[in-house]
Amino acid sequence: MPLTSTAVSQAKPKAKQFKLSDSHGLYLQVMPNGSKYWRYKYRFAGKEKVLALGVFPAVSLKDARSARDEARLTLEKGVDPGAVRKVEKLTRHIAAAESFEAIGREWFEKTNAKWSAGHADRTKRLLEKNLYPYIGSRPIKDIEAPEVLAVVRRIEARGSNYMAHRAKQVAGLVFQYAIATGRAQANPTLGLTNAMVPRRQKHHAAITDPAEVGKLMVAIDAFQGTPVVNAALQLSALLFQRPGEIRGMEWSEIKWDQSRWEIPAEKMKMGMPHVVPLSRQAMAILEELHLLTGRGRYVFPSARGASRSMSENTVRTALRTMGYDNDTMTAHGFRAMARTILDEVLGCRVDWIEHQLAHQVKDSNGRAYNRTAHVEGRAQMMQQWADYLDQLRKEAKSENVVNIRKA
Repeated sequence: MPLTSTAVSQAKPKAKQFKLSDSHGLYLQVMPNGSKYWRYKYRFAGKEKVLALGVFPAVSLKDARSARDEARLTLEKGVDPGAVRKVEKLTRHIAAAESFEAIGREWFEKTNAKWSAGHADRTKRLLEKNLYPYIGSRPIKDIEAPEVLAVVRRIEARGSNYMAHRAKQVAGLVFQYAIATGRAQANPTLGLTNAMVPRRQKHHAAITDPAEVGKLMVAIDAFQGTPVVNAALQLSALLFQRPGEIRGMEWSEIKWDQSRWEIPAEKMKMGMPHVVPLSRQAMAILEELHLLTGRGRYVFPSARGASRSMSENTVRTALRTMGYDNDTMTAHGFRAMARTILDEVLGCRVDWIEHQLAHQVKDSNGRAYNRTAHVEGRAQMMQQWADYLDQLRKEAKSENVVNIRKA
């Protein structure tokens, strides 16, 4: 007598496993622990065989009967349904082994040994956050250009144009590896650049590529300027405030015991007081500079006299001297540099970044936050930024050493 859904649901376990038969070889196997398995018993080539059809209640009685009927049709064609199941399982395993994610991980493991730890970590996070969730399970040989474009446009929609181009570049390297190892025939990322948003818009020229930022930091270290100008360059990168705010910094605004720079409202573009948390690196620069200019009003006094602050052209001229023209990097560009990398590379909270840039950020009721909003979180972010600049500087120096050795 065929089973009913009620009979299946109410079947209670016993000390030993037992079977409840349905029809045409289908039965429910009830285990002592209460688990219930669907089985289909059939004969092929004179031998009795059993095919697993799933577990109740994930597979209902109706679903089990459909699976049994499908197996019976296969059997009528002279094919063993159990053998078909094994082939399907093997095919799935092969497909998984040749997916974009599988080959991406293989490429990463074989390539990352020659990278710096920072570059390897950034590349791995890019793959896992921006590529694998969308095309990771796809067989790499079947992925076409529109699929990759859809992925990078998803990144662009977040406003992360640099990251979108970086994702396209990394995906292209994975496809090149797949081609070299015989698991793909084409690289669908070729030609996508023209369909993407430009890497960065033309406002104040700024360096936003982490590798180039590292080279900039090395260039600043090597700059043959006065200690005051060198410190202004270093703090422009570390603090990313407006150039006028940097050169107008006064010693009375530095709160040594709190590791803060407190800028009064009258000196701010938005007319509101601003707090800038100071990293360990920034504090060390200020402590050293205090020995030179600490008796005066300004942290960066003019070369023509301590009664006024440094000229607005000083940092710009220093950048030109280092080889960075107006189309490459400006004094104001340190803000765009930090804004882009803190968001797209380090993944910091956008509202913290905007607060730190002294942009007007409002709460859900439309009210501007006060100057100390999120100051603890911003202090952590500023330390993370300072440490990251040190890391990029170290990587750039390491690359220079490698290039000299090659030469």
